[in-house]
Amino acid sequence: MLSKRCALTGAIILAACLATPLSPAAADPAPQSASPAPPAMIDALERDLGLSEAQVVARLANEERAMAVESNLTTALGGSYGGAWLNADASKLMVATTDPATAPTIEAQGAQPVVVARSLAQLNGVMTQVDQAPRRAKAAAALWYVDVTTNTVSVQAPTVEAAEALAAAAGVDRSAVTVSATAERPTTFINIIGGAAYYIGSSRCSVGFAVTRGSTPGFTTAGHCGRTGSRTTNPTGTFQGSSFPGNDYAWVAAPGNTATPYVRGSGGANVTVRGSTQASVGSSICRSGSTTGWRCGTIQQHNASVTYPQGTVSGLTRTSACAQPGDSGGSFISGSQAQGMTSGGSGNCSIGGTTYHQPVNEALSVYGLTLRTG
Repeated sequence: MLSKRCALTGAIILAACLATPLSPAAADPAPQSASPAPPAMIDALERDLGLSEAQVVARLANEERAMAVESNLTTALGGSYGGAWLNADASKLMVATTDPATAPTIEAQGAQPVVVARSLAQLNGVMTQVDQAPRRAKAAAALWYVDVTTNTVSVQAPTVEAAEALAAAAGVDRSAVTVSATAERPTTFINIIGGAAYYIGSSRCSVGFAVTRGSTPGFTTAGHCGRTGSRTTNPTGTFQGSSFPGNDYAWVAAPGNTATPYVRGSGGANVTVRGSTQASVGSSICRSGSTTGWRCGTIQQHNASVTYPQGTVSGLTRTSACAQPGDSGGSFISGSQAQGMTSGGSGNCSIGGTTYHQPVNEALSVYGLTLRTG
């Protein structure tokens, strides 16, 4: 059984908690502002990840600490940093480095070093090459992303041949790329049917996160939901900026409405947003949308590019949470930290699926927005 101290501090290496006390560097407590996850989130994670309540609580504590450790090591390792991810049960943070001499620095933070051939910056460089490949080659592929767990860029298409063709067209170092066939066919989740949330004419999408720009309240959402100048109802507003394809973010100014620090959780309960720190690969994540409500899964990869019928979108995060048409633009949140807005995916919430979100921090930065937090 976990000691109370290990459970409360969210130690990354569960085995260390069971066997030996944490070292001082690994025992830094979680931020004082941290608060227990709402019961609705715990219930949803139990349902969608097949965990007990105790496992969910332990996992969330580990994930919260992982965010801080990953942030620290990203800076400390500099150019040798190769990315980070949580293992299957989120009990251990794995941190990749190209420099074996940095292993003690990683271990001092309670994480496990993994020596790799390529830094994250190099992997992102390969991603840029693929993103800049000819449009025809990208149109034949389904998605591609930086896979820090394999230290490669993964290119997936309906056939291996199509994936190989994109890698060749991009002119990338072939050893840095893996190719495979996939059944995924990402589509956006906009729904031309009436419903709740907000409308753009007769179309429906979902609010992402409440924001302000100066004194003007509004919200983030998916770029494919509307173009700059499009009008919304419920709440009434106007798209002030929209980027799609390439990106998939937008913001709607909604004067006269109240920006709140909440995301609609399971059963309609409010989940408070307290920040927007990016969660590690392998972390649990939940999303809220006007069609399927509150659904959870795990983060599979950051920096993914997908090809929609309308074009390619890059810089997305790939998750195992399901979504359906009408959920587009809705919130993705990990613990209390805003992650992004639903972009698109494949599958559905009856058979399961894969969903991608546009990271919220990019939209906040581009449009000069302030996230409404509690």
